[in-house]
Amino acid sequence: MLYKWLKALFSRVVIITALILVQVGLLVFAVWKLSDYFVYWYISCVLLSLAVVIWLMSKNDNPSYKLAWTILILVLPIFGGLFYLIFGIKRLPLNFKKSMKRVTEDQNRLLQQNMNVYQEISGDKGIKKQVHYFHQFAGFPIYKNTTTEYLTPGEMKFERMVEELKKAKHYIFMEYFIIEEGTMWDTVLDILRKKVQEGVEVRVMYDDIGCINTLPNRYDAKLRKMGIQCCVFNPFHAKLNAVFNNRDHRKILVIDGYIAFTGGINLADEYINAYPKHGHWKDASIMVKGDAVWSFTIMFLTAWNLTTGETCDYEEYRSHKYHPEDFESDGYVIPYADSPFDGEHVGEYVYMNIINNATDYVYINTPYLIVDHEFLTGLSLAAKNGVDVRIVTPHIPDKWYVHLLTQSFYPPLVRAGVKIYEYTPGFIHSKTFVSDDHTATVGTINLDFRSLYLHFECGTWLYQTKTVAAVKEDFLKTLERCQEITLEDCKNVKWYKRCLRGLLRVFAPLM
Repeated sequence: MLYKWLKALFSRVVIITALILVQVGLLVFAVWKLSDYFVYWYISCVLLSLAVVIWLMSKNDNPSYKLAWTILILVLPIFGGLFYLIFGIKRLPLNFKKSMKRVTEDQNRLLQQNMNVYQEISGDKGIKKQVHYFHQFAGFPIYKNTTTEYLTPGEMKFERMVEELKKAKHYIFMEYFIIEEGTMWDTVLDILRKKVQEGVEVRVMYDDIGCINTLPNRYDAKLRKMGIQCCVFNPFHAKLNAVFNNRDHRKILVIDGYIAFTGGINLADEYINAYPKHGHWKDASIMVKGDAVWSFTIMFLTAWNLTTGETCDYEEYRSHKYHPEDFESDGYVIPYADSPFDGEHVGEYVYMNIINNATDYVYINTPYLIVDHEFLTGLSLAAKNGVDVRIVTPHIPDKWYVHLLTQSFYPPLVRAGVKIYEYTPGFIHSKTFVSDDHTATVGTINLDFRSLYLHFECGTWLYQTKTVAAVKEDFLKTLERCQEITLEDCKNVKWYKRCLRGLLRVFAPLM
């Protein structure tokens, strides 16, 4: 027991967090002492905070985000303005800006729309609008000559992933938020080592904060010794800045350019229920085969080049280079990504487009339900317009305070006619939308501020594919293991919980 306590106390995350807190403490102490001795300094700090609030209100940012910062600044007028300038502004290092510009240009150049496919989407005006958004503003093309397979729960994804990894002949790209040593990762790593020996190019990229408690320090060096190319996304350093909030939350696996996986499932044992972390873990993923995999290949390579500063010959990884035969076609597919630095909230807008264009139903799985006023209004208005809106959230939470926040959104939605259910066996981590028997999306994007505005994310939008029916069927089966949240349940909440929910909700955009 003592060893565990000492190990936790001297872990990398504790040490770095402590160093950051020391820096914050020294900043607060310096400002406070200067304010005591120099009245002009105090006045300057207060005026700075007021100026920041005025400037913040004029920005084209999310209103909830602006409100949370405004309250914090006004409550702490001496320090608030400085805190916002340090933590609130997306201030990127010059070399990162240059790399970001370069990979964005690469992505725009390489993801060209086949206009013949684009023009096939003409019957349903609601679908045509969504495809237009992807093409004109998000920068992601629509494909045919692609098949998809919906995989749930995590055990099914793991089984299919292992099957396809063993068949790899040319390259394997893996980009994951969390990797943890255990049954799942050890099985995958054993395959990767063998593939390297066979001459297959293997690249692994993982997020530093996502893996800070799940992998040993310098694990990337260990993988490189095995012949696996590896890089760590946005390393966590003891330095005051806001960039550490921008995590790589994607889960992407690309094999030989024509097979890809994405969804909510990380490479850790709880995702395949190897042990019960929060009851039964319900998750979802999707396998894509065909032309549409090219978008996932570009997502990975641009993220890799952004992280490492490298460049590559993208054409070497084209899908038809290693699969010259024609691909089967099953409906239309748009793989898409979201970045916190492109000025476009792709993940949020994809979800809102599905909600706003629904005529019969929208069924949603999400581990968190922490949204802004516009999103809340969109869900409520859809229900008031007669659309059958249903949302499944976890019953057993992974974070108690996030679950409280999620529950704080139940009352206005239930009153508007949205049906909310909690998955009683445990924790639902799936991020899926399905609507009107023809449209769905499966990806990594949670309904919370971090996923929608701060993280690098990805997903797969589906139209008229067989997997749309599979997503719907899975949702309806999941409802059989859920309890519906009634208006009476929303009312029967103790006063102190209501107060805590209200407080958490004010600062939800900053969490």
